Amino acid sequence: MKGGLHGLRNKHVYLILIALACATVVVWRFEIPLFLTFILPPQSHVLWLSPDGKIKDKQVLEGENSPDQSEKGVDLEVPMNSLNTNSSVRNEEKRSSTNILDKEQEIPPNVTEVSDIKQVSEEKNSSKHGEKNLIAQMSSVKGEYENILATRVENQACNYARGKWVTNDSWPLYSGFGCKQWLSSMWACRLTQRKDFEYEKLRWQPKDCEMEDFTGSKFLRRMQNKTLAFIGDSLGRQQFQSLMCMITSGEERADVLDVGKEYGLVKARGAARPDGWAYRFTSTNTTILYYWSASLCGLEPLDMTNPTTDVAMHLDRPPAFLHHFLHKFDVLVLNTGHHWNRGKLKANRWVMYVGGVPNTNRKIADIAGAKNFTVHSIIEWVNSQLPKYPGLKAFYRSISPRHFFNGDWNTGGTCDNTTPLSGGKEVLQDEPSDHLAAGAVKGKQVKLLDITALSLLRDEGHKSRYSLKATPGAHDCLHWCLPGVPDTWNEILFAQL
Repeated sequence: MKGGLHGLRNKHVYLILIALACATVVVWRFEIPLFLTFILPPQSHVLWLSPDGKIKDKQVLEGENSPDQSEKGVDLEVPMNSLNTNSSVRNEEKRSSTNILDKEQEIPPNVTEVSDIKQVSEEKNSSKHGEKNLIAQMSSVKGEYENILATRVENQACNYARGKWVTNDSWPLYSGFGCKQWLSSMWACRLTQRKDFEYEKLRWQPKDCEMEDFTGSKFLRRMQNKTLAFIGDSLGRQQFQSLMCMITSGEERADVLDVGKEYGLVKARGAARPDGWAYRFTSTNTTILYYWSASLCGLEPLDMTNPTTDVAMHLDRPPAFLHHFLHKFDVLVLNTGHHWNRGKLKANRWVMYVGGVPNTNRKIADIAGAKNFTVHSIIEWVNSQLPKYPGLKAFYRSISPRHFFNGDWNTGGTCDNTTPLSGGKEVLQDEPSDHLAAGAVKGKQVKLLDITALSLLRDEGHKSRYSLKATPGAHDCLHWCLPGVPDTWNEILFAQL
């Protein structure tokens, strides 16, 4: 009898050891493979974020041979059902784990004493509880991981040019009476005789996605230790001044330094203004600058000793300023358009050059042809430089629409409408309205900042006939009141950064 009890106890010990071994296997089974299953999807479905923010398939990356290509990034072409493959794999793992847990709850045969049963049961329950907590935690991580991917995919696919104008009581982001440190008074319509300001409350709402709220602090954090450069005509200057007001909320900032000298942006003797401005926010070492280049091509006086000399307008060369300082920029926004007319060329004494000699190509001699040739040339040149500067993001802003009615700027054209959105509030088209800009960036790493169609709906937002003087001035149906439409251009730019 004694020997029988001793043998029975040995059996109990063996059974307990077997149960503990099973529990160890179960814990190992869940803590390692299942843990990794939730954290790391199968290698064939791993998505990688490139330096420029694009989502890339690991298989695509492994198939690339050129380092330049890997810097540029590849548009995500992985269908959404492939992302769900990870979920199905993990669900299968979860179903398998549930079956194992159900089986482990059964009492092993030959275990007869209550104390042994209780001990085994407690060990199983403890193991099961830990595994459930682990599964719950990993599910949370998995959900967050997939949400990030979904957000990235949504942002990549968002067409910010489609949407509608809506009234937003939180707008404008700065006062038209303020921002005197950055805003030209001639564009501050609150300082003119204008009485209606409903247009200041309108904000653009994209159709396919949410646009992140702009704040100066978020912008500066995103652009820490970086430089943003606007290069273009007076509409580019308006976008530059708008951004400075948006970042500062129109308030005076003693911590913002004028660093124009670093870029040669100083007022020349006898000039009305410098060729541009550059300011640095010392808190984040963020520089915002603007350089005036109405034609967006290289300009070179033919006789440096003669102040009335003709100027070679090199249609196939970038502005010297851009060529010289491109390496210092992290974000570049280019634009041109409204100076491409015979009157402007004649007034500026610009003579078209191609290949370093006067142009003889009749197709290019036409203003529209010359503009088309120049826009394609400058975007091609910038695109060719991007592999050298993989951190640089370059945008070409589509043309800002004019709203002259019953004539042009010099023939009595007017823009008297003060009722916002009287011509409609929504843009549903997928294709850009500025076909030249869209065609020039097609297939390039230079991105389109498409603002034409949404701005076309805002004919009430121009400076119009209102001036700083007591009497109305000539109608300006080209430039915008600030705060106003250019603020939206910067919101979209911010979203695309």
